[in-house]
Amino acid sequence: MKRISYFLGLITCLSFSQNKQLLYGFSEIPQSLMLNPGGEVKHKGHFGIPLLSHFHINAGTSGITPYDLFAKDGIPFNDKLQHAVNNMKSTDFFTFNQQIELISGGFAYGKNYEKNNYLSFGLYQETDFLMYFLKDIAILTLDGNANHINKPFRLNHINFRGEILSVFHVGYNKKVSSKLNYGIRGKIYSSIININATKNKGSFITTEGSNNFYNHHFNLDLQLQTSGIHSMASDDSNFTQKDVIKRVLLGGNLGLGFDIGFTYQLKPQWTLDASLLDIGLVRHTKDIITYQVQGNYDFEGINPLFPEIDSEQTAEDYWNDVVQSFEDVFTADSTTTAYTTWRPIKFNASLNYAFGKKNANECNCLKDDVGYLNAVGAQLFAINRPKQPQLALTAYYYRRLFKNLRLKATYTLDSYSFNNLGLGMSTHFGGFNFYIMADNFLQYRNIYDAQSVSLQLGFNYIFSKNEN
Repeated sequence: MKRISYFLGLITCLSFSQNKQLLYGFSEIPQSLMLNPGGEVKHKGHFGIPLLSHFHINAGTSGITPYDLFAKDGIPFNDKLQHAVNNMKSTDFFTFNQQIELISGGFAYGKNYEKNNYLSFGLYQETDFLMYFLKDIAILTLDGNANHINKPFRLNHINFRGEILSVFHVGYNKKVSSKLNYGIRGKIYSSIININATKNKGSFITTEGSNNFYNHHFNLDLQLQTSGIHSMASDDSNFTQKDVIKRVLLGGNLGLGFDIGFTYQLKPQWTLDASLLDIGLVRHTKDIITYQVQGNYDFEGINPLFPEIDSEQTAEDYWNDVVQSFEDVFTADSTTTAYTTWRPIKFNASLNYAFGKKNANECNCLKDDVGYLNAVGAQLFAINRPKQPQLALTAYYYRRLFKNLRLKATYTLDSYSFNNLGLGMSTHFGGFNFYIMADNFLQYRNIYDAQSVSLQLGFNYIFSKNEN
């Protein structure tokens, strides 16, 4: 338990849908480069306040919410639970994602005055968990098998994955011309812990029996891969907080990845951009335990006439044979074979239209250096998941109110809901930048009934380009 407390302490210290539509394209905030390494850069340098430059947390469910089960509406809990299980699908899911930047920075460089190259770097920690709804397992648990004769209960519904890792990254952004920016970011992953159960197959089916009432057939091909957990949970190890820090600092299971992106100005007021993130993998070779259960087994229950009258088998021998038969099938084999996990690839793309230039105070001319004060656009987000991609489509409005204040409002259709309204704000006082962004404002009236909640905030110091 002492080892587990270090793990829980890590999550607490570091954290208390991965779609960040409010931050994407918000070029005044340096962290927008993490969503598109080829985004537009409007400053000549920055550094993030350590541990405070970017914090993000998101939790969501595409199915039931706590309010659906526990609302005081006079409906019995068992009825609500039965209704939820019957109406949810095996593709419904529960997610949790959290990120925190430990260090970050960047600077422009180049031979000319414009300095059209930008180098950014940093280290962040991420937690990502996804679990699909165990549809058939839930039905079997609630109803039992007597009412589902000849129905196969599918074991591929057992599908979940989770990981805590740290990411070192270095990004390069190039302004090729007034119309085109492109960028690439290299990443080194250091996995702290990983759990992966996305390859399960098999079924359980009950049929009419010949020697007893029912025959139960098990076809099992189950696998649970883990890394980094055994040494934390085992009382035989000497795992300490120093070991957690070591894993954060490239001492865990390592992997490589990269991001790519671009921004292209189609016309003076039209811009197209896109990015692919986390194209990479982690190779798990340390602190590994993989559990497997495989085989076929038919069981017709316990014969009431045991042992057989004309046999020399005792009741204890008969029972031991039954127990041994179950153990042969249901006892998991464990191995320490290395395995590979792929990072969930993310795709972003948006089309933007800018309008509304600001007039100069002393004349009726336009201030070309300020740029447009407003922008509207649409953004598409997709993330690769074990069963099927998750998609989100966002419409947004951006407004620069003052020199030191920018706002962005979004409306998003996604796997969680069709009424996601979000608002983001970025302020600049001198060189200091503070931003805060949140989704699903309409659902905050009853947080227990929210399909998803998301919060982002951070502090940076930005070295701005000269403005008139």
